[in-house]
Amino acid sequence: MKTLIALVVAAAATAIALPVAASTSSPASTAATPAPADFSHPRQNPYFPLRPGTTTILRGTDDGTRLRERVHVTGRTKMIQGVRTRVVTDVVRRTNGVLAEATSDWYAADSSGNVWYFGEATATYDEHGHLESREGSWRAGLHGAVPGMIMPAHPHAGQAFRQEFHRGHAEDQAWIVGRSGSTKTPLRRFHQIGRASCRERV
Repeated sequence: MKTLIALVVAAAATAIALPVAASTSSPASTAATPAPADFSHPRQNPYFPLRPGTTTILRGTDDGTRLRERVHVTGRTKMIQGVRTRVVTDVVRRTNGVLAEATSDWYAADSSGNVWYFGEATATYDEHGHLESREGSWRAGLHGAVPGMIMPAHPHAGQAFRQEFHRGHAEDQAWIVGRSGSTKTPLRRFHQIGRASCRERV
């Protein structure tokens, strides 16, 4: 669920929607592992802004449970594999206010404007708010984990990329299948939106 939400979060922050559809197959990933030098002059990605203070509120359901999610771009950074990443907090609560999931994500935009995902420290909680699991936490450079692309600078149909990869713990892929359609949000209706398909294995 975590990475699927990330695509929608990026869209909501810039008033562009990316509805996510499940799929069982995908094209080969085209994103190469970045080097620290690729982040020497980071460029802001309009589809996934990392401006400190940006906050997005999302509402939805997961397995019939209604949830409210708050995603906040903090002023904090974390050095990972020689790259200064931005810390983004992601807190999911049930409608009664009980904590369901709390995550700190680490993102960085490269010099071309692609946004990379360097890992997350996550925790899930049961219906009473008690810690249930930290499974899914990972960090690039540890135990074979590598960074993945979370939002390309110039998304286009047919583009595919690995969002995260820590074998057996966090394996997500996404590919863009089109840029047509419309959707209605609490803000207004949007036209010619992008459509992305994702596959998640955890």
